[in-house]
Amino acid sequence: MIELLQQAVLIVFIYFFIFFLVAQFIRNNSIVDMGWGAGFVLVALITLFTQGAYVERNLLLVLLVAIWGGRLTYYIVRRNWGKPEDFRYAKWRREWGKWLIPRAFLQVFMLQGFLMLIIGYPIILVNANPEPGLNLLDYIGLLVWLVGFYFESVGDKQMAEFKKDPANKGRIIKSGLWKYTRHPNYFGEATMWWGIFLLSLSVPLGWSGIISPLTITLMLLYVSGVPMLEKKYKDNPEFQEYAKVTNKFFPWFPKKNLSKREE
Repeated sequence: MIELLQQAVLIVFIYFFIFFLVAQFIRNNSIVDMGWGAGFVLVALITLFTQGAYVERNLLLVLLVAIWGGRLTYYIVRRNWGKPEDFRYAKWRREWGKWLIPRAFLQVFMLQGFLMLIIGYPIILVNANPEPGLNLLDYIGLLVWLVGFYFESVGDKQMAEFKKDPANKGRIIKSGLWKYTRHPNYFGEATMWWGIFLLSLSVPLGWSGIISPLTITLMLLYVSGVPMLEKKYKDNPEFQEYAKVTNKFFPWFPKKNLSKREE
């Protein structure tokens, strides 16, 4: 287990160091987002092959990570390719001034790598302890993961289609999954990691994998996900009305005082 963790640390460091070098060359630190999903896939595949852990649970887990990471990488690359630096990273670029390079290295790229190791910990845990067969917890974990994948992938697709229509420029999406939660994609991502945690519970020390879904859920709810986007729209009257009737994170039916304009 220790050797596999050390291997994962080295892989993640090299991976994000390469992204850091490219980002400085093209002056765009937001490319780190393109590497998020693919990084997990890389860690999952290498730790699987290193251990030779070709049993049902391990193969299922790596498959789920590959589906999630592959789809997310494709979505983000397609969305961001050829566009200027994301507003969050551009803001930091202005604020950090002469300390831009060291702070970007530590607070963007290495921090992403550190978080990847914490969130991806159940993957390493399962691949370090290959045990044949699947049990009820594994099937429950798969079901939870599928719910999360549905919310993230469908939510992203609905947002992309909404933005394609020029008539929606500057407007807020309030249909589809976005009618029930203001952030279906973030809810979906957190839910998938709870499903992966359930898959890890059947191996030794599996309970310790709870650090993964707790970290991603708290991050999305209170740090880098929901708060940053909500702050972006804090002066948007349409969003403020939408926020009054729609749950922030957990999906639920909109409040009954939904105005006709918003329906």
